[in-house]
Amino acid sequence: MNDCRLEFVCDSKKTKQCFTCIFATLCYFVQNLQSSIIGQPSSKRGTAELVKTTLFKKEPDGVTYRIPSLLYLPERHTYLAFAEKRTSPSDSDAKILVIRRGTITKDGAIQKNIDLWSPCEELSTAQLPDHRTMNPCPVYDRKTQTVSLFFICVRSNVTECRQILTGRNQTRLCRVTSRDHGATWGPTADLTDSAIGDAVGRWATFGVGPGHGVQLAAGRLVVPAYAYYERVRCLCLWPVPLTVKPRALAVYSDDAGLTWRAGALLGAASCECEMAEVVDGEGVAQLYCNARHSGGVRVEALSRDGGGRFEKPRRAEQLVEPRKGCQGSVVGFPGAGRTRTWLAFSHPTHGESRLNLGVYLNRAPLGRSGWDPPMVIHRGPSGYSDLAYSQEDQRFSCLLECGEKSELEQIAFMSFTLDEIRQTAG
Repeated sequence: MNDCRLEFVCDSKKTKQCFTCIFATLCYFVQNLQSSIIGQPSSKRGTAELVKTTLFKKEPDGVTYRIPSLLYLPERHTYLAFAEKRTSPSDSDAKILVIRRGTITKDGAIQKNIDLWSPCEELSTAQLPDHRTMNPCPVYDRKTQTVSLFFICVRSNVTECRQILTGRNQTRLCRVTSRDHGATWGPTADLTDSAIGDAVGRWATFGVGPGHGVQLAAGRLVVPAYAYYERVRCLCLWPVPLTVKPRALAVYSDDAGLTWRAGALLGAASCECEMAEVVDGEGVAQLYCNARHSGGVRVEALSRDGGGRFEKPRRAEQLVEPRKGCQGSVVGFPGAGRTRTWLAFSHPTHGESRLNLGVYLNRAPLGRSGWDPPMVIHRGPSGYSDLAYSQEDQRFSCLLECGEKSELEQIAFMSFTLDEIRQTAG
């Protein structure tokens, strides 16, 4: 002890070296502590062991895959993974939808073995002439075991911005169906006129999802959607700038998908959205909507009539939006306590950029935004995502845009349990 003290006093060179060593050690400790909190998640938080399987990867010639959509079919223990295939990252260069099918084995190896996924296939029937296909959004009818894949077809060379500025909608609401669990698909049906009707005349443009739809306990099929509504027109001809705002809505069917109807628009600005049915402790069901918003946080709303009309949207203060916003995904699953349904939500967790995709848990979704802190499943650039839940093995799966330098590098599949979420959510 005394020798050490004398050494510090008598040898300034050794003193400097010693302090340098101590300082470096402290920096290393702080860096690793910081990493466990805001960097790479520790295994205690249930994220270090998650396996990421790349399903769609950006190609050397610039072909890019965007807008993930995930659907789980319990009868076949099969996942359907959809995406847009584009010639570049630009929305205007979207071309066609693609699909891969994955099957769960008894040991749950789907998240570990790429060989369990079918090759990437183009959905050649899901298109209209002279249009680009965008926004995959499937919904599954459990009774008829029919998959309805909704999407929009946008006139080639017409951007979303152009439609908003001119007030001239160039988008069509379309659907293809599969009765063999996604192996084959029927022809495209244009549902714009029958489902939306005259209301589309006040929409500058619109979209579905993207992500997935939901079937309610009563049998109703619900597809999330949004429309850029023209509140004011100049001389009844053109929309007044800054008055065209997006509003979320539900498109639904009560006859197993034979006919469809668009519900009322939400009463406040809200864009890309997903929905889930929430059942309270007394068995009363409501439809929950979680939507993209430009105000720094997400907005959410409830419907008591299955999507016909939603109550006034509220801000979800715990669910931050990047500066320009981003799509997110929500899924309901059996809970405990006062609410029979809990919710999981996936979205970038950074308040400025599309970074660090996390999964949030809400154990009381009928109250004022009760979201727990997220479990981050990808550190780094992250974008759109879609969640699915398998009740038979109580596992969640997420299809997400992610990468090391850009979220457009790949679309990957990940799987995890409720316990892994709760390790972080507390």
